Amino acid sequence: MRSLRIQRYLITGLLTFIPLWVTWLVFKFIFGLLAGVGAPLVAALLNVASPPLREALGHSWLLPLLALVATLLFLYALGFLSSRVFGKRILAGLDRVMERIPMVHTIYGGAKKLMSVLSTKPSGTQRVVLLDFPAAPLKAVGFVTRTFRDEQGREMAAVYVPTTPNPTGGYLEVVPTEQLTATAWSVDQAMAFILSAGAVVPENVPAPAGRGAG
Repeated sequence: MRSLRIQRYLITGLLTFIPLWVTWLVFKFIFGLLAGVGAPLVAALLNVASPPLREALGHSWLLPLLALVATLLFLYALGFLSSRVFGKRILAGLDRVMERIPMVHTIYGGAKKLMSVLSTKPSGTQRVVLLDFPAAPLKAVGFVTRTFRDEQGREMAAVYVPTTPNPTGGYLEVVPTEQLTATAWSVDQAMAFILSAGAVVPENVPAPAGRGAG
């Protein structure tokens, strides 16, 4: 009886720990990603700061936090600038410069197009789908980036399948639309599900709506 009680407590502790551990991994990844963006700026500011200020801010635990704050401020300023006429003109000029640089315009244009696609709801096609990946009966979450027809007239979908917990890497699959399972998930719900490795699921996530992305 005592051994069963110990086993039950261990299992309960494990089930309690796993969500906390997954949440920590996701938070650590996002924190490291954002802090890495602002780290060069913080390092540059420390180089020109006075010695007392440099010593006060030079703690190993404080630098990543400052880098995170710098990144968030930069993103806020960029979003504010992008919503203004003057900022839109600057970004349009930046786009024209990027388009003239070999190789760079392909990467920049593709990434910008992907962000634009994911931020708008498609007409006639559900954005978030399930597909057989890597093989049936396994299912993966994918984002339909566009639909088109092949030489035989079949409707095909380009589906981006992100990896977990880093959605910036993934696979591009070309799948007949009739082989996709449409969902009522929003992009935000799907991204939360992917980033948390399935641990964060909204309470009222609709069930798959059946075959077909149209």
